[in-house]
Amino acid sequence: MGNTDKFEMIANIYDTPERIQIAKVSSDAIREYLVDANSKSAIDFGCGTGLVGMNLISEFNSVLFLDASHNMIDQINQKISGFNIQNAGTLCFDLEKEGLSDLRADYIFMTQVLLHIPDVELILSRLFDVLNVGGHVIIVDFDKNEKVTSDIVHNGFNQVSLMEMMTKIGYRNIQSKTFYHGSNIFMGQDASMFILDSQK
Repeated sequence: MGNTDKFEMIANIYDTPERIQIAKVSSDAIREYLVDANSKSAIDFGCGTGLVGMNLISEFNSVLFLDASHNMIDQINQKISGFNIQNAGTLCFDLEKEGLSDLRADYIFMTQVLLHIPDVELILSRLFDVLNVGGHVIIVDFDKNEKVTSDIVHNGFNQVSLMEMMTKIGYRNIQSKTFYHGSNIFMGQDASMFILDSQK
């Protein structure tokens, strides 16, 4: 997955106070979109060290932490065993290289993941295939930010353009809003974050 090499190197120092704070804000925003989730399965896609998914673990029947970085998955496995969490599992998998044919979930959430993925439409199509009918994909990411220039990440997303792409894939009942503004949170720039909820 996008920038996996970089994440392999920083896995053991990833949980900074800033990232923990953003994860809390993000998971609180995601929680507002959950309906009867305690009987549902979820995937924390591009989970990193599981900061967001760990905040939401009690909301779901089960959570699968999925990331392309082995070292990130190692960090989550330590947390799962350390906290004796019974309803979580992990999977190291690169969805950019192949689809997940036998995996299904009711909720898939991803926080600041899409910006690392070169082919956004491919990933969103493959996640659509993983969703159970009626299931939700929830995206938290940065709004388009012209101050950010990078060769390795998107400079955020236009919510309307993203919604149009997802409609083309087959997602429905799409809604999105900007919910957070922070200073120096995106490549050293002030930025805003949006949350998008969509359904299969």
